[in-house]
Amino acid sequence: MKSGADTQPITQVHDMPSVVTPGLTPVARSYFEDWNIRVIDRVESGCDNYMSPNRRDFYKIMFMTSGTALKSLGTSNYQIEAPTILFLHPNEIVCWRNLSGKPAGIYCMFKKRYLDQHPTLKALVERYKFFTEKRIIRLSDSSFQAIQPLFQQLLNLTETGGELAEESMQAYLQLVLIESLKGAQYPTAHEVTDDYRHVHDFFQLLEKVTATINLYTPVKMRTAGEFAEQLGLHPNYLNRLLKKHTGQNISTHIKDRLLEESKALLLQTDWTLQEIGQCIGFADQPNFSQFFKKYMGITPNDFRRTPLSPVY
Repeated sequence: MKSGADTQPITQVHDMPSVVTPGLTPVARSYFEDWNIRVIDRVESGCDNYMSPNRRDFYKIMFMTSGTALKSLGTSNYQIEAPTILFLHPNEIVCWRNLSGKPAGIYCMFKKRYLDQHPTLKALVERYKFFTEKRIIRLSDSSFQAIQPLFQQLLNLTETGGELAEESMQAYLQLVLIESLKGAQYPTAHEVTDDYRHVHDFFQLLEKVTATINLYTPVKMRTAGEFAEQLGLHPNYLNRLLKKHTGQNISTHIKDRLLEESKALLLQTDWTLQEIGQCIGFADQPNFSQFFKKYMGITPNDFRRTPLSPVY
């Protein structure tokens, strides 16, 4: 998001780390889990550096109460200083790096179907373009004071549950959205380096190639060479960039993405293992089962019966 007339200047922005730290890890998706809304304390859940290169099926609101961080959304960098609220779209390629201070706050995740179930909340999101144009808002003191107890109530409702918990939570979310707009300031967007742009373009291409996998459109690219050629880069160069920014090479990212798609197809369809294997590029079922068990530790059929819990 480009700065407007009311944009507040920020200090110099550093780029993504030149070498990956142990905390900068890809975040797995959770689209196959059956939940509508969750609220989590960032301190208790951990605030590691991370990269979320794949699409998710949930929207995420991050309420940051302390610390400073560098956030890359798409091909723009933002320096984030508390108190700030961030609205992350499911399709956004996101990278987060803690810079200073002890990061703290609360974040809320909700599925698209949760928005569909609550038309008033959905209308508010669409009217004020949260998650599209209004993605990062630096909160005024009064907005921070108003929003903090609202998030605490959301967290309490998550912990206590109850028949009307989700109904109550959508009402609190509406108040959060409205309060965030009062005296809002928007941090300036800074362009990422060419290196990071290539990394972003790779993940965008990986998503495009795998997002429509089904019985009629199986995956068409599976090798590092094919992806590099499509991006107009040498495979070794692209490999070095991915190792630098994520700690993993091209083949590992492709493998992980195909595993994620395999898990979704196993849980969301009644297709045979042969059909699922063909969707993700295997000619026969035994090769697919061997691939799945090698990296997941269990067979596809066992996973179908007892799915593993994903990482958020």
